[in-house]
This record gives sequence, structure tokens and C-alpha cells, in this order.
Amino acid sequence: MRLFSLILLVPFAVGAQQITVSTAASLTDAFKELGPKFEASQPGATVRFNFAASGVLLQQISQGAPVDVFVSADQDTMDRAATQKLVDTASRKNFVSNSLVLVEPAKEGTGIQSLQDLAKPAVRRIAIGKPATVPAGRYTQQVLEGAKLWTVLEPKFVQADNVRQVLDYVSRGEVEAGFVYRTDATLLGDKVKIVLTPANHTPVSYPIAVVSDSKQKAVAQNFIAFLFTDAAQQVLTKYGFGKP
Repeated sequence: MRLFSLILLVPFAVGAQQITVSTAASLTDAFKELGPKFEASQPGATVRFNFAASGVLLQQISQGAPVDVFVSADQDTMDRAATQKLVDTASRKNFVSNSLVLVEPAKEGTGIQSLQDLAKPAVRRIAIGKPATVPAGRYTQQVLEGAKLWTVLEPKFVQADNVRQVLDYVSRGEVEAGFVYRTDATLLGDKVKIVLTPANHTPVSYPIAVVSDSKQKAVAQNFIAFLFTDAAQQVLTKYGFGKP
């Protein structure tokens, strides 16, 4: 009977070290590589990832999804999480930066050279992230409003659920242009071409924080600390992310 009890307790102890990290879709490839490295550095700990648009992740957390760490692709979404007391503000840190770029299909593109070219008849469809939930979509809106093109181009918009979906639309030639992060465009450099890097928007920085309802706060804190190690920073740099 004592042996049977021990067998029951072992899986429970292992499972107790698992954390769930809800993170912006643009970090998918980098975090998939970082996951095993974190687990190797933390014996007994496991990490699983939930990738989606930052706004969608925030909605999930607010609705009670069991999440331990939240990573947003913008400060605004994390600010909303803090206001709703969904994250531990003392644990909040900025750990990488990125940049917004305009891309077109690498083959058979229309030869876009400026934001104004997006208004030309040859550009029929422009993929953007949904501004309500996708930070890249809000950065895009800032850029196009600054250029007085948002209203003009609105009929051409194909709104995507996350930045990776925008990338897919462009890479498959389903749209003539799209706004993604430089890290995303780099991944498909043979299928998409970076046309320009607009500057008139809020800097793209990624905050991370422990979720208030996490039952594994120590492991969650360890994951955040791991991202600042040389090993983790090398991986993030490899995927094109900059310093915070």
C-alpha cells in the first residue's frame, strides 16, 4: 500500500513544476527553441507555450485561463493586464525589441517603394493585424494615420488574427502587401521582400510578467530570469530580436 501511494505521488510532483507561457505569436520560433533549454536549466520543470495575438491572450487570462507567464508584443496590452490586476507588476520586465516592416511577395510583387504606393490600383489587398487585438495592427494604424492613408486604404485591408497570419497571406501571394515584424519577414526571406521600415509609430518592445493567479510563481520567475541569460539572448538575437 505504501508503494502504491508513492507511485501516485510521483506524477503529481512532476506536474506541479509545469508552467504555461502565453506569448505573442511573433515569438513562436524563438520560444520553441528556448523551451527545451529552459527545461534543461531547471531540472523537474516543464514549460508549454500558448501562441496567439497579445490581445487574445489577455482575453483568455481575464476569463480564467490557467497561465503562469504573459508575454505581450506591446506595452499597451500589458498595461491593460496590470490595470486589471492580472499580472504581478513587480515582475514585469522588457526583454526584447522588434521593428515593423512593410512586405510584399518576393515574386511578382508590384514594386512598392513607399507608403503612398499602397494607394495605387495595383495594390488591391493589404494584410494587417486586427488593431483591436493584434499589436502589429495598432502599430500599422499609427503609421498609416501618420501618413494620412488609413482612411484611404481601409477598403483594401484584409484583417488577420495575428501577425503570422499576415505573413502567410503575403508569402502565398494572396495580398499585394502586409505589415509584419522584421523577425517574421526574416523567417520567410525567400518568399517575402521587405519594402520599407516605417518609423512613425510607438517603439516595438516586448514586456513579460508573472500572471497573478499563477500557482507556480517561483518557476514562472525563473523562466523570466532565464530569458536574460546569455544563452537565451543568443537565441533571441539569432531570430532577429533586438535588445529591450
